[in-house]
Amino acid sequence: MRKLLSPGLAVWLGLFAIIPTVCAQEPVDREMIAKIREEGLKRSKVYETFTHFTEVIGPRLTGTPAHKTAAEYARDRLREWGLPNPRLDSWEFGRGWTLEKLTIEMIEPRYLPLMGYAEAWSSSTAGEIIGAPLMLGGKSAAELEPLRSKIKGAIVLSQPIQTVFEDKDRPQPTTEQGNVPIGQPRHPVDQTARANAQALTQILREAGPAAVLRTSMGMHGTMFVLGRDAGQNALPSIVLAAEHYNLIARMMELHVPVKLRVNLQTKFHEEDKNSYNVIAELPGTDPALKDETVMLGAHLDSWHSATGATDNADGAAVAMEALRILAAIRARPKRTIRVALWSGEEEGLLGSRRYVEKYLTGEEKKAEREKMSVYFNIDPGTGPIYGFYMENNEAAKPIFDAWLEPFRDLGARRNVLPGIGNTDHLSFIRVGVPGFNVIQEYADYDVRTHHTNVDTFERVREADLQQNALVLASFLYHAAMRKSKIPFSKPAATN
Repeated sequence: MRKLLSPGLAVWLGLFAIIPTVCAQEPVDREMIAKIREEGLKRSKVYETFTHFTEVIGPRLTGTPAHKTAAEYARDRLREWGLPNPRLDSWEFGRGWTLEKLTIEMIEPRYLPLMGYAEAWSSSTAGEIIGAPLMLGGKSAAELEPLRSKIKGAIVLSQPIQTVFEDKDRPQPTTEQGNVPIGQPRHPVDQTARANAQALTQILREAGPAAVLRTSMGMHGTMFVLGRDAGQNALPSIVLAAEHYNLIARMMELHVPVKLRVNLQTKFHEEDKNSYNVIAELPGTDPALKDETVMLGAHLDSWHSATGATDNADGAAVAMEALRILAAIRARPKRTIRVALWSGEEEGLLGSRRYVEKYLTGEEKKAEREKMSVYFNIDPGTGPIYGFYMENNEAAKPIFDAWLEPFRDLGARRNVLPGIGNTDHLSFIRVGVPGFNVIQEYADYDVRTHHTNVDTFERVREADLQQNALVLASFLYHAAMRKSKIPFSKPAATN
């Protein structure tokens, strides 16, 4: 009897073992993925869009006419592609700023054109300024106080000689074993230096120098150039390449007479203090689910010293392309698919924060929040999408793993449990919407291109843009079609 029962028992146990696996397996629509691939590889528009952002429009600093031009271009392209009612969603930002002229030169003891770039929202110099620089970097408040009379109208060096450089990119989590710390500071903070810098800032505001020169942690002429609007306290402020800044500082230490020529002219834009997010949708078709939303975002704004190619013209073009692909293949998602191109990300995730405050925050918006299934974001890095930061959402990881697997032949690797800080998905996580950011390539990103004067067209490959759009179009479609929303798991910290 034992011999007779064993085969039947074995078959029954085998079926029992298979059933839970099949039931638990996340559905993957490979027929739809094939359509997405064909459209995205054979009729791609993503390189054309990316090129327009970087080469035709150029830098897209929040609040500037250039950013609004880029937003209007994106809206109009989405309309041309058949998306119903793409629109600009305004929010109050403040005044914009553009650079109109910059001359920075050493004219004695020899001539040298200096590599430099004005910080955003710097004020203008009073015409052309010629003078010997004054070194203030590293001095304490007590040492600065007697120099007040010399600071007024002077060209000042506001930092010591630069000896610490940004020489390492962040780790690549998809090639590391186990959890990788994300977003940890790469350089220790010198509290004494910070206190000295704060004292100097206050004295500079009060004394009124002709121009303030700063150095950068970049190497080989790479300059990290940011800025903020200091209002009436704005000063003419210029970032020099570390090699040139250090040269001037060393010459001064050696008592070599140095004379500089500076002319910085800027313009503040106050005629329109709004900034604009771009919103477009592919409407859902299921009567029970069409009011729920699956969302993809990328920021369109950039800093001003380059064309913002990797940060984040590539992401904005890819987000648009993902929606174009789905519209072109006549996808009929159950849930509504929405794409947003944010502004103000570089100033503190402002565009996505204002959107969340306007549409999803507060008890009165609870119903709208509950209709948000998931938010995907594409921002830091370039190259292929390797996977997603899962924000320690263990319940969502098997879902994402199943959706990522069909793209391994195009460079996809794996999803990782840790999260990432300082991108727009955090605006959604804060109100209880599951949000995730892609993992891309970081080689030369932190060291060379992120927020620098060399974040240009050459840093991006067309094949990578196409791969990005395929992966995101597929993720959007599958999230819009699944029976239930993506599970939410609040991270321990959202930065």
